[in-house]
This record gives sequence, C-alpha cells and structure tokens, in this order.
Amino acid sequence: MLSNVKYIARKVPEITVFFWITKILTTAWGESTSDYLVHHINPVTAVILGGIFFVTSLIVQFWVRRYIAWIYWLAVALVALFGTMTADVVHIVLGVPYAISTIFFAIVLAIVFVVWFRFEKTLSIHSINTLRRELFYWITIVTTFALGTAAGDMTAITLNLGYLASGFLFGALFALPLTAFRIFSIDEVLAFWAAYIFTRPFGASFADWFGRTPDFGGIGFGTGKTSVVLATLIILFVGYLAITRKDIKN
Repeated sequence: MLSNVKYIARKVPEITVFFWITKILTTAWGESTSDYLVHHINPVTAVILGGIFFVTSLIVQFWVRRYIAWIYWLAVALVALFGTMTADVVHIVLGVPYAISTIFFAIVLAIVFVVWFRFEKTLSIHSINTLRRELFYWITIVTTFALGTAAGDMTAITLNLGYLASGFLFGALFALPLTAFRIFSIDEVLAFWAAYIFTRPFGASFADWFGRTPDFGGIGFGTGKTSVVLATLIILFVGYLAITRKDIKN
C-alpha cells in the first residue's frame, strides 16, 4: 500500500523566511512565464510543454527519497507555471467566469483537505514521510495554485481592483494568518495552509503589475524581462539554501 512506502527523511523543507520568499518568487515567475509563453508561441504547444515539464519535475521529486532543494523548488516553479495555464484554460478556452472557477477550485481544495485528513489524520507538512502523504501534498499544492490564479484574476479583472491593489490585498491576507500564529498562537497547520494559499495571488498580482502593458493594468516592464529577473532571484535563493542547508532540520 502507498502508506507503507516510507522515506528516510521528510521530502519538504523547513518553513523559514527563505521558504516564503522563494515560494512567492516562484508564484510570480509562473504567472509571468505563462503569460510570455502563450503570447509568443502557440498556446496549445505552450500548455503541452508546460504539462510535460511539470510531470517530469514531479517524477523526479517523487523518485528521490529526501528533500533536495533544487529538485523541490523546480517542481514548485513548474507547478506554478502549469497551474497558471490550467486556470487560464478554464477561463479563456472554456469560458468559465473567474468567480465560478475560484469557487470551484476552492471546493476541490476543501475536498482534498478532507480526504487527506481522513486517511492520514493530519495535514502537517512535518509528516511528509510516506508516498501517500507526498501525493496528497502535491495534489494540494497544484490545487492551491489553480485557486490562487483564479482568485487573483477575479479581484484584478472581475472586481476591477487592478493588479497592484490585488497584490496589496493578498499580501495582507498572506500576512494575516502568520501574524495570528505569532501573536495568538493559532493552529500551526491552519496558519501555514492559509498563508500558502494566498502566496499564489500575492506573487502573481505583482508579476502581472510589473509585466503587463499599461492598457492591461501593468507598468509595461514586460513579461519576458519579469520572468528572467524572477528566475535569477529564484536560482540565487535556491542556490543559497542548497549550500547553507538552512531549510533542513538538523
């Protein structure tokens, strides 16, 4: 059975400030890179390539038996890319309004949490040490990215807040559970997943604000340039973590 497949060590990093910074950078990179690819190559080809790289990165992540910084964060970055494409396909190709897709992905995420807890009796990432728990973990990650993409577009476009205001809104929502955990000692698992969900629209909104042209609510820096800058920052942070091992519990 899947639950009997044990790992030598946990497959996820410790939750530090470096984790949150890198996570937000990957969400922003996924948004800007998705926008760049679908406008510079055939959209169908872009989605197929994104799916292939996404699946390949997860295969590698599942294949290793311990947390390795560059493998883990490569998988997260490609989840960000493919999750963005998935949510965009639901809206652009299928014509589903952002509000509906946001509700849909929120329901799916709730179901994933319920099923995960039903089988494992915990949602803590500190217990990702079996294959089945890792499967639940990555299903949750993919769903949070799709939800965050839809929610960010809903506030920016449907509710006409714009990308900058949406970025500040989700930045506040991201900080809220972390602050509540520090000050009021709310449940650690609840605080983590609440903050994690909001990192997606937080990072993506600012990526759109930087990359999109003024007629789309951005400042016109360019999605390609934004992707390159973000990719460089991600490489620097992940390289630092790989060398210092600050995200590995001793």
